[in-house]
Amino acid sequence: MPRHWLFKSEPSVFSIADLARVKSTSWDGVRNYQARNMLRDDVKLGDKVLIYHSNAEPTGIAGVGTVSMPGHPDETAFDRRHEHYDPKSLRENPTWFLVDVRHEQTFPHVITRDMLGSDPVAKGMMVLRKGSRLSIQPVTPDEFKAVLRLAK
Repeated sequence: MPRHWLFKSEPSVFSIADLARVKSTSWDGVRNYQARNMLRDDVKLGDKVLIYHSNAEPTGIAGVGTVSMPGHPDETAFDRRHEHYDPKSLRENPTWFLVDVRHEQTFPHVITRDMLGSDPVAKGMMVLRKGSRLSIQPVTPDEFKAVLRLAK
C-alpha cells in the first residue's frame, strides 16, 4: 500500500510549476540525516507526495507528485562544482540519497497553513507543529485525503 509524504521546496528554487513543466525530477539536495533516512529506507515507488511551498507567499501545499524511482544515491553530492557537493560522501559509501518524483496534479490554489489548521483532520499534520523543520515528512492517509478535499 502506498504511503504519503510531504516534500518541502522553496518555489524560487523548484516549484510545482517547475515539476509540471519537467514532468519528473530527482528530488536532490536533501542534507538532513533524518530526511535522508526516510528517502533511503521508507519512501517507495508509487508513494504519493504533497509538494509544499516553503518560504513563499502564500506558504502551503501546491500539488501532488508520485515517487517514480525509489531511494538511490544523490549524484550532486559527488560533483565538486555543485552547490550540494559533500566531500565526505563517497560513491562506494554514499551519504545522501534522493528519490525521483513525477508530477500528478497542480492544485487550483495553494492549501495554506491556515486552511490546514482549520481542518479537523489536517490540523494534526507534522508540518503545522511548532519547530517542525524537516523537508521530508510522513503524512497519514486521512491527512492526505483531507488535503485533497481542501484542494477542491
